[in-house]
Amino acid sequence: MKIIQVRNVKDETHAALRRRAGAAGISLQEYLARELDELVARPTVEGVLERAGSRSGGQVGLAAAAEQLRAEREAR
Repeated sequence: MKIIQVRNVKDETHAALRRRAGAAGISLQEYLARELDELVARPTVEGVLERAGSRSGGQVGLAAAAEQLRAEREAR
């Protein structure tokens, strides 16, 4: 396993993370390691778009899809 050191964390952020770790009944180090594992398990936007683009089917571009979504939201 590797070690990660994060410097210059805001006091409020550090306190909130310590509270969350305490509420979970684990150390701050273990809490952060779990959070990082969850973070990397989620796909990135780029990864999702790449996967969607590689599928066969429709050929709507991103700009057109965004415009359609915007129009649908405004219609509500």
